[in-house]
Amino acid sequence: MKKKNLFLVVVTGLALGAAGVGLMLLGNPANMGFCIACFIRDTSGALHLHSAPVVQYARPEIIGLILGSFIISIVTKEYKGRGGSSPLTRFVLGFFVMISALVFLGCPLRMVLRMAAGDLNAWVGLIGFVAGIFIGVQFLKRGYSLGRTHKKNALEGATLPIVQVVLLVMLLVGGLLASSESGPGAARAPIWIALLLALVIGALAQRSRLCQMGGFRDLIMLKDPHLFWGGLAIFVAALIFNLAADTFKLSFIGQPIAHSQWLWNFLPMVGVGLGSALLGGCPMRQLVLTGTGNVDSAITVLGLLV
Repeated sequence: MKKKNLFLVVVTGLALGAAGVGLMLLGNPANMGFCIACFIRDTSGALHLHSAPVVQYARPEIIGLILGSFIISIVTKEYKGRGGSSPLTRFVLGFFVMISALVFLGCPLRMVLRMAAGDLNAWVGLIGFVAGIFIGVQFLKRGYSLGRTHKKNALEGATLPIVQVVLLVMLLVGGLLASSESGPGAARAPIWIALLLALVIGALAQRSRLCQMGGFRDLIMLKDPHLFWGGLAIFVAALIFNLAADTFKLSFIGQPIAHSQWLWNFLPMVGVGLGSALLGGCPMRQLVLTGTGNVDSAITVLGLLV
């Protein structure tokens, strides 16, 4: 059973790495084929929650991740409404993780995609990310917990997945959401391809429990590399695709949608690692858990959104 799950973890990682480069080649921003933080930021702009005109677009990748997890959890009878575990703390931590990720210019997923494209700044971010998780593990070892979840109405757990369906309809209809005409928000892969890939990855991530933070946390705390292999698979797949597409460039300077200030690549990812460890999952994992009826994760996603 464990070997089967490890296989699924690696397959999910390979699919994520391939999709991250593939969606970039199909129109998404450079080294940003798949980024949870950046795409939530764009979606926030589409909903007029911020006024930066260059980052406004309801990303179908976010919609697909949640709905893919939602659909597969219903099919496998794993969907269950639950929540009530320190909601305000989760919201604040989600907000903290998002601000940190935007300073770095990427979530843990984009960090790995940038590493696989030759961006050395992302390797600095990786050191900070692992350091933040290490700090979080010290809290966990000393009894830190956000408390137990409680059973919730199934419909309450489905609230955010239902919102994603409405958001998808608004996106397809057009004219109802803000939409960038230039900048990263205007760089887009075809909607249906992005949505389909995200649905598949959402389903795979739900079944495999892949989590960027979880891989390092379990390695540090339990000496268990199970989830770590999934993160490594993302890197390997993205590296192969970048080399094949001639989009690999090894440097600190001149990387797309990145900066080379090492301190502000390191410290923000400490925040992302710490916040994710305290929340029990990275931003992608929070989206996937939201699709399974986890209201606490949905509240965390709202913290990321605003």
